[in-house]
Amino acid sequence: MTYTVGSYLAARLAQIGLKHHFAVAGDFNLALLDQLLTNEETEQVYCCNELNCGYAAEGYARANGAAAAVVTFSVGGLSIINAIAGANAENLPVILISGAPNTNDRATDHLLHHTMATSDLSYQLDIAARITCCAVAITSPEQAPSQIDTAIRTALRESKPAYIEIACNIAGAPCAAPGPVSGLLAGAPSDAATLEAAVAAAADFIKGRKKPVILIGCKLRAAKAERAALALAQALGCPVAVMAAAKSFFPETHPQFAGIYWGEVSAPGTREIVDWSDGLICIGTLFNDYSTVGWTSNPAGANVLTLDIDHVTLAGHDFSGLHLAEVLDGLAARVDANPTALNEFHRLRAAPATVPEAPPEAKLSRTEMMRQIQGLLTGDSTVLVETGDSWFNGMRLALPEGARFEIEMQWGSIGWAVPATFGYAVGAPGRRVIAMIGDGSFQLTAQEVAQMIRRKLPIIIFLINNRGYTIEVEIHDGPYNNIKNWDYAGLINVFNAEDGEGLGLRAGTGGELAEAITRALGNTKGPTLIECALDRDDCSPDLISWGRRVATANARPPQPK
Repeated sequence: MTYTVGSYLAARLAQIGLKHHFAVAGDFNLALLDQLLTNEETEQVYCCNELNCGYAAEGYARANGAAAAVVTFSVGGLSIINAIAGANAENLPVILISGAPNTNDRATDHLLHHTMATSDLSYQLDIAARITCCAVAITSPEQAPSQIDTAIRTALRESKPAYIEIACNIAGAPCAAPGPVSGLLAGAPSDAATLEAAVAAAADFIKGRKKPVILIGCKLRAAKAERAALALAQALGCPVAVMAAAKSFFPETHPQFAGIYWGEVSAPGTREIVDWSDGLICIGTLFNDYSTVGWTSNPAGANVLTLDIDHVTLAGHDFSGLHLAEVLDGLAARVDANPTALNEFHRLRAAPATVPEAPPEAKLSRTEMMRQIQGLLTGDSTVLVETGDSWFNGMRLALPEGARFEIEMQWGSIGWAVPATFGYAVGAPGRRVIAMIGDGSFQLTAQEVAQMIRRKLPIIIFLINNRGYTIEVEIHDGPYNNIKNWDYAGLINVFNAEDGEGLGLRAGTGGELAEAITRALGNTKGPTLIECALDRDDCSPDLISWGRRVATANARPPQPK
């Protein structure tokens, strides 16, 4: 087979496990899109705009381990930047691919469309280099295979996005054939001596503690270490708390699961057992102002052992260049069971409160809505929650074995959830995909529901209509938190047009919500959007507490120099 630069790239995407790539067409990437279409192992999935394309790829990477998005130069490449920066913050290997102007125009003073009326066309590459782990511009077919491989290999190794720019007259140029994919996937093991020293120091730390507790963070998945963390937990026999951004990374049905640790809005008993511990084992954790509730719960000091993606730190020690899974496996073989903290947690923990069913005719409340969503969850469910009160409501869901939970908590860009849900569903056929999205966030990226309809994806969206940006209200209120109301359920008919089979339903009572959910479960030929009408003040008490703390942190006066 004769390869071109574009078909080489397509082959590599297929080899790393991508069955789809997301795209928005533009004249600088049309030849490239044609080349990508020649590979029958990957399917092109189209999006309404470039920002949504990036979010969709980010959601696909959550389901599939990696993703790719293809856009045109400048007007497309700069539009997708927000989503790619989010993928960086969330540790997701999204390959951003951009078409670029003809190589013959680069050495001239020609001014081109889709540019800033300058002959310097390097600005997109410069920007991409700041938000990706590797950025390459391909202007030579001879160098293309090496450049493509470098970008993809780096993205997979670091679990970060990479950028590949391909000139429009290079996409169809002949190039070498791809070699074995193992060259992209293989990573160097940890240095044996450093690994041994790190595991020995960490094991000594744990053995010297009477009340160890494990705290799991959002970087565990990026390290591909969920299995290893479970093995260490079972060997140690201690409680395992999970940070909000890592919900579902440790089975919630496991007898050692100790709930969500999130400062003063933690699950009942969770903060108490973490604070009581004399040896906190932080695995893949990330502490920011949101996750620490305005810096009020930021574990640190001599009683903290940090096992990060590529390094281990504890008092007096710092070991780098390691693989987290190898460290965890090494520790699991060296620690002794110590259930002291787990026994204490069982004494602290109150029995879960039973949420009574509201009368069917009663006005819909947040509590009743969440009770019914809880009843939807199965082992093959994935719940995606948008930035806002959906975060806090989602934390209270009890996930069955096998269920997954997705949240964009480090980047926290409202509008993420609609296209990310679309991308996730494309990458996870067979799973029941459920999204909880506020009305304000929905308005940013609503168009991608049309693509759910186009691909007949049976997604269920709970659109929480409380007439504004509730999360911002709790942080800092003002007229800018009010939005124009939409006919959200009616919007589905607009997207359906002449051939769609999406459902748009409204629920103002518990009975109406139950009926809407029944109809949603019967709709296998498209998404169902259920508009849930809630009072503006009917928000989670955790959001109120969290918002007050974050607002206080934001309002700190400047420190004198």
